[in-house]
Amino acid sequence: MSIRLAGIGTAAPTHSISQAAAAEAWAALAGVDEKKARTIQALYRKSGIRKRHSTLLEDADGEPGPVQTLFEPARSQDDQGPSTEMRMERFEADAPVLAMTAGRAALDDAGVGGEEITHLVTVSCTGFFAPGLDTTLVDLLGLKPTVERTHVGFMGCHGSLNGLRVASSFAGADPEARVLVSSVELCTLHMSYEWDPDTLVANSLFGDGAGAVVGAGEGVPVRSEPWHLTASGTCRLPDSADAMSWRIGDHGFRMTLSSRVPEIIEAHLRGWLVGWLEGHGLGLEDVETWAVHPGGPRILSSVGSALDLGPSENEVSRSVLAEFGNMSSATILFILDRLRRGNAPRPCVALAFGPGLVAEAALFL
Repeated sequence: MSIRLAGIGTAAPTHSISQAAAAEAWAALAGVDEKKARTIQALYRKSGIRKRHSTLLEDADGEPGPVQTLFEPARSQDDQGPSTEMRMERFEADAPVLAMTAGRAALDDAGVGGEEITHLVTVSCTGFFAPGLDTTLVDLLGLKPTVERTHVGFMGCHGSLNGLRVASSFAGADPEARVLVSSVELCTLHMSYEWDPDTLVANSLFGDGAGAVVGAGEGVPVRSEPWHLTASGTCRLPDSADAMSWRIGDHGFRMTLSSRVPEIIEAHLRGWLVGWLEGHGLGLEDVETWAVHPGGPRILSSVGSALDLGPSENEVSRSVLAEFGNMSSATILFILDRLRRGNAPRPCVALAFGPGLVAEAALFL
């Protein structure tokens, strides 16, 4: 497999909220007592996140800062917030605009027009509607009505690596292909009032964002020396079926995020990854740069422990987490964008984890 990254673009909603303010806002909305509010504040402080962007935040006349109107204070202990229908209405309104911004940035970075794109791959796990994000982007980005569309849905944090694999397959079949991969995640739409460990952790970590990549086949001229995606791999880690899940509920999507995830990664990631790299003539010591999806600070620490990585080798991942939080599938594109613009040395291996628990890897030369 091989596809060249001709351009990358990223976008986040205009407004952001600090972790301290987010903790206070959740406690007020959920109506918890002072003891629980202090627990939330401590959890948010340990997240490794300074701020997160949210499509929920909007300007309001007469207010000192941005406000949100989708979530209202809980009326009772049984109040679970807006219905899934209401959250999906917001996704349909906001996701295409954010995806368009990232897509235009990627097209500009690649120096191509929308009409030159032959294939469109959309990625999201935080919302659904039809006609969907793909058809909407055709109009917003000026793509041809004959562009070939594929959607990668509900795959979680590693979704963009799956999207790049699909794009690489298209480029392998057609060297003249120009593929736009578009990921957009509005994670904050799924905030929950529930006092549950998994839900509380998810509330503390996730933010909104979009990323896009223009991939070029070998027969397409590009403006600068591109990164080549030359291989991808996947492995469902043992004894992990209940470690991470993402299901549609009546009041948003519900995440299960077991405290076992870091120990599963530490126990099983290295063995598989070493074998996968050997299949491509490389060892762990040959990897110059790591692009690790920061599912949370413990995920980064567990990957570091499993692969004997020093703190500096995950510095970009920690920086993106601190500035944006976990934006699910879009996050890895923010990391790749920074590494590429910073002329990070290659080979580069990107890693991300999703429901299953499944590890995905991509090798860039």
